[in-house]
Amino acid sequence: MQTLSVKTDRRTQLVDVTAQVQKAVASSGVATGICYLYVPHTTAAITINECADPDVARDVEGALDRLVPATGPYRHREGNSDSHVKAVLIGASQFVHVEGGKLVLGRWQGVFFCEFDGPRDRRLQVKVVTD
Repeated sequence: MQTLSVKTDRRTQLVDVTAQVQKAVASSGVATGICYLYVPHTTAAITINECADPDVARDVEGALDRLVPATGPYRHREGNSDSHVKAVLIGASQFVHVEGGKLVLGRWQGVFFCEFDGPRDRRLQVKVVTD
């Protein structure tokens, strides 16, 4: 397993980590298999979405902030309750098929680390297994 570092600079931020993940896949030496992605944080997540237009990531950030506002009737009183809810909605793991030593993604797809309680230094765990 490899652990990638992700530095965020906003409270809510989708960071395109496709190139970092692809580099991890290439260094694994696996030609055909599965790339498992896991975020070991309770206020962050991982997703796959369009990477060609950066406005899509900003739209997702805004939609999540409207759907789950920072202030609300939360019982958890540490000030980041919305971050936990957003992380649950998006999820802590994804998997992507690997063919020819490369991630199998759609033409416009990318892998995004989702920060909901930033800015922070975060980790993304990557495990590539062969078929």
